Amino acid sequence: MKKVIFILALALTGSMTFAQDTPLEISGSADVYYKYDFSKMANIPTSFATDQNSVSLGMIDVALKKTTGKTSFVGEVSFGPRGQYQSIPNGDGTDVNSFHIQNLYATYKATDKLSFTAGYMGTFIGYEVISPLANFHYSTSYLFTNGPFQNAGVKVNYAISDKVGIMVGAFNDTWNNYKANSIKGLSTIGAQLSFAPTEKVSAYLNFMDGSESGTIVDLTATFQLTEKFKLGLNAADFQHGNALSYDYTGVALYPSIAVTDKFGLGLRAEYFDFKNLYVGDSSVTAFTLSANLKSGGLTVIPEFRLDSGKDKMFVDSDLAPTKSASQVSVALVYGF
Repeated sequence: MKKVIFILALALTGSMTFAQDTPLEISGSADVYYKYDFSKMANIPTSFATDQNSVSLGMIDVALKKTTGKTSFVGEVSFGPRGQYQSIPNGDGTDVNSFHIQNLYATYKATDKLSFTAGYMGTFIGYEVISPLANFHYSTSYLFTNGPFQNAGVKVNYAISDKVGIMVGAFNDTWNNYKANSIKGLSTIGAQLSFAPTEKVSAYLNFMDGSESGTIVDLTATFQLTEKFKLGLNAADFQHGNALSYDYTGVALYPSIAVTDKFGLGLRAEYFDFKNLYVGDSSVTAFTLSANLKSGGLTVIPEFRLDSGKDKMFVDSDLAPTKSASQVSVALVYGF
């Protein structure tokens, strides 16, 4: 759904006041990481941070936003593996590199409750996003990796009240594609119901369905249980309907505690069950423990991750199949 914080806020349904003309806003992030998998090779099949025993690049991401009266424009480009071939589609087929664009869309705010958006947008599905700036953990979940990253199309947001909002839209026939099949066109429908009963609780029920993209139902929620303790939730069910692909069901919990304003600890506990209609079923349970150490715009993220499969889906250091995999990593993420 995977972008910097202001882009997420813009995409989510909610009440908004009429915008005045604003200067061009520039924000973004840059990140590098080191990862060591104890199998001595890349072993955990989720997005990003894939290089083994290497100081490697994530991406540099730059987002631009401009508001003039009732209209606004967002453009976001990224350079580096995380923001190019690992997350967004390749170019027009004449090269093997991506075209770098994370977001490119415009919004017209008809009233203080009703707005229309068209373009290529970070998906509204899921809890985690592409930009590490908006995630507590540097590595990503199975739910993130297997869900959509971007959707191209048109959508309408309406704030029913200051606590409830709705979005409906029509999108290209497949996920993560800025060009639709000319026969299928905008054949995927999407919707989101948002609910924020208090400043400490927010929830989003998301739905997307298309003959090519499949059907996904997704729930994300955040609960600020105390001043320092927060709990996040993501649950999803996906049915592709293609015997050569797979369906999945998953749930992830994200408890975190702000020990100080510069140091936090967080855990991601995920269960992911994928059903390949061609070769059978399997599942994995993954626990990721991360710390966030902040200094100015820099966040240092040391992390330990342990994944355990129902079947032997990983390998050990002797290349023998095994049911578990573990890794440690340290990432440097700078936001501006």
